[in-house]
Amino acid sequence: MVDEDFAWRLTQGLVRIDSSDPGAYEDEIERFIKRLIEQQLAQLDSSALDAVQNEELEVLPGRRNLKVTVPGQSDEPRLVYICHMDTVTLGDGWDADIAPLGAVVRDDKLYGRGACDMKGGLACAIAALVHTLERVAADGALPRRGFSLICSVDEEDFMRGSEAAINAGWVGSREWVLDTEPTDGQIQVAHKGRTWFEIEMAGVTAHASQPWKGADAVAAIAEVACSLRRTFATLPLHEELGPSTITFGQIEGGYRPYVVPDHAKVWVDMRLTPPTDTAAATRMVEQAIAVAEAAVPGCHGSYTVTGDRPAIERDPNSPLLAALKRAADDVTDADTTVGFFTGYTDTAVIAGKTGNRNCMSYGPGSLALAHKPDEYVPHADIVRCQNVLIVLADNTLWDASGQVGA
Repeated sequence: MVDEDFAWRLTQGLVRIDSSDPGAYEDEIERFIKRLIEQQLAQLDSSALDAVQNEELEVLPGRRNLKVTVPGQSDEPRLVYICHMDTVTLGDGWDADIAPLGAVVRDDKLYGRGACDMKGGLACAIAALVHTLERVAADGALPRRGFSLICSVDEEDFMRGSEAAINAGWVGSREWVLDTEPTDGQIQVAHKGRTWFEIEMAGVTAHASQPWKGADAVAAIAEVACSLRRTFATLPLHEELGPSTITFGQIEGGYRPYVVPDHAKVWVDMRLTPPTDTAAATRMVEQAIAVAEAAVPGCHGSYTVTGDRPAIERDPNSPLLAALKRAADDVTDADTTVGFFTGYTDTAVIAGKTGNRNCMSYGPGSLALAHKPDEYVPHADIVRCQNVLIVLADNTLWDASGQVGA
């Protein structure tokens, strides 16, 4: 029975399972969720649930997506909750009394790796699924609109789980798709693009006391970084998504401290807002390399695009947005803010790959706490999100009267 603290208790259980990426990955947590749903179906023991479908999809060795579908009586687009099962690495720097897998509760906050990103949201989505199963069993009939829960792998790396779900036909351009990332109480409907580059400079080694005989690849890669920073400062702002940003996340070069380095490499993360896109970013990189080659004669640059995710802009006419805002407003008795997500999510992948305009995020916790030591999610957020996801499912799967549609 889904009571007010169903998702809260489940979040504790999920946090205790290591699903770090890289690390333990998702095998154990996927088996845990699959077993929990099978137990719920067995307890309900209703012929109306015979049509429920459980599917697994191996995306990477030992790493499986899980999909549970309650079919609908009509051909209306399914409501889909998609939640990733992996977390970032457990990490260091946690408070002495808080273990990353301890699921410690303190001051009505649940601490642990993945508490807000996104095992709390995953638990809320599972609660909505179990509630839906209970309602189907009680009604003795399927809802008007179908409903699926997709538990994905690899979101914290290359998002191959959501891509595999698209390729397998689990989700496409028609469905109403919601992820439960931490959104600080907002509905978040837009995303900056995410473009990744690896830029390399090849130089000529020489003794550090005779640098004119070499070509300093580290100096050249520094010129690339400075040139790109200057260019980004001139890019136009998007009225909702704001400025495009650039981060030089990792750099390496040389092989000894007192030798002119003949190689350097930088990993670049660009978060792009329209009208700037990957094609424009590529031109900027090529120009920055040309500037570096001119500034440090003898060096030659190259680049590889390792990630290309388009920006997703808000669709004010989205029926899912209207339904979600109505559910959130009703549960919270407030005017729910509609904003944008600064990161990139599984629903952004689906929107970018399929053109689906009904993809968004709503979940418990704050993104500012994700990926950090002492990550936590408040009890009140879990309760709120569980209730919103249940109300959204009830409102969209069944008629407003509560009766099964024709």
